[in-house]
Amino acid sequence: MAHDNTQSHDEAVAEELKGVPEDLLEGGDAASGDDRWAALEAELSAAHQDLLYARADTQNVRRRLEKDIADARTYAATGFARDMLAVSDNLGRALDMIPAELRADERLASLVTGIEATGRELEKVFAAHGITRIAAMGLPLDPHQHQAMIEVPSADAAPGTIVQELQSGWMIKDRLLRPAMVAVAKAG
Repeated sequence: MAHDNTQSHDEAVAEELKGVPEDLLEGGDAASGDDRWAALEAELSAAHQDLLYARADTQNVRRRLEKDIADARTYAATGFARDMLAVSDNLGRALDMIPAELRADERLASLVTGIEATGRELEKVFAAHGITRIAAMGLPLDPHQHQAMIEVPSADAAPGTIVQELQSGWMIKDRLLRPAMVAVAKAG
């Protein structure tokens, strides 16, 4: 029985040593052992460096994903907001088209008041979601916020100054939602 235990122990040791190079098992000279030791240390150092790079890459990917998620939450309503700007524009045009004599008519006063209240409510909703109107009139043209549609001769305004707003411009948080379409003064 003792012989069987020794044989199974020898077989287990042989199994564990299968992946070890022959020259290590034969106990080569000290110089080749030092070389092997240096090679193993170099491999370990390279593996450690690869691990550090992999960790850094993982952190960068995580940070980028967190930023993308935050941006998606912040700017998720951008398409919807652009569509609602058209509604706001049409509502403003409708109010502008009501002549003063119709505004004074008692039968239409409540209708006009209702349309004005709807416009104010829409502006409150925009403000609650970080959607703000871009200032334009009297300012110098800013190509990051304004789109010059026409140039008009003007003796009153300096060249490059916005003299008319054709369509309002809007920002959502710190991003341009829609540029203001403007008329710019040119030297007369």
